[in-house]
Amino acid sequence: MFDHHIICEEGFRNVSDAGSVTGFEFQARLPYYRGLGLSMVEDLSVSVDGVEVPREDIRFSVRDRSWTLDELETCYDDRWNFGERATIFVKRAGGLAAGRHQLKLSERLRISYLPFVPTTTFETELDLAA
Repeated sequence: MFDHHIICEEGFRNVSDAGSVTGFEFQARLPYYRGLGLSMVEDLSVSVDGVEVPREDIRFSVRDRSWTLDELETCYDDRWNFGERATIFVKRAGGLAAGRHQLKLSERLRISYLPFVPTTTFETELDLAA
């Protein structure tokens, strides 16, 4: 239902640490009409320009807290609220070149009343400023 709102157009940028570009980040939302505990985020997968990002190179952040995907599995004291933008950081030395990139995000979420774990995927093109 909210599939086309998963990846936000704003917030797509390279990230620097101590003068060196360490990766890139973008903002994302839940495709679900309620918030979820972070341990219910079963998995996030990202690909950029057709290349799948290794799971260990992805970090998830909300409200100034950050987790690896493995750490999310046991995070019982925080949640991702409906409409709230999370920041997805991808570790990639040198980041991405300026210009247009194909970005794909899949979110696998455990919904308490569903007998299966749905995966919602959205793909879009975004421009990365120089």
